[in-house]
Amino acid sequence: MKRATHSVHIESLIININSQTAAPALPVLSFLGTTVSTNDSAMPVSSGVPALGEYWPGEGGFNGGLVAARGDVPAHYLIVGKEDLGKFEWGGRGTECVATSKTDGLSNTKALCNDEHEHPAANACAEHQADGHHDFYLPACAELYHCWVNVPELFTKDTWYWSSTQRSAYIAFCVYFDDGGQNVSGGKSFELRVRPVRRLFI
Repeated sequence: MKRATHSVHIESLIININSQTAAPALPVLSFLGTTVSTNDSAMPVSSGVPALGEYWPGEGGFNGGLVAARGDVPAHYLIVGKEDLGKFEWGGRGTECVATSKTDGLSNTKALCNDEHEHPAANACAEHQADGHHDFYLPACAELYHCWVNVPELFTKDTWYWSSTQRSAYIAFCVYFDDGGQNVSGGKSFELRVRPVRRLFI
């Protein structure tokens, strides 16, 4: 059986990529403004991606960088909200919840907003809207660390930010936007800074 291929055209150069391996290559090719052909049909690859830390028009925030596919979540850009929402408690001190994912802040936030206990930090992010988008959430600890690695200049230095990742009944993960430290986890009753994010799928 003949394998389907993608043909990538970069000026006069043509590269044939097996369909099974093409998907992981598309994020890289998107930076080249190329066109990918799937045998007899053409599929445009997004172009005009703003530089890291630059505002992404119409997307409600700044380009926080490309996040690789993981589990059921396809590859996407992390859009960092325009500004901090303020300081909030994590909430639910003394009780455990299911918001324990280190990588999926969206599922964590949904769990926190549907929990019987109040979770101010997650609620603030879920209620945030910008550029017509209402799908913001409190980032998981890995997503927040991703922000420190890629766009630390968008965050207030020398301060802690909440993630949506619970560590225990009394503490949750947070990131220090100076050295990126995650070794100290905040008590759920502490008021820390909160920054909403959303996903832009590619």
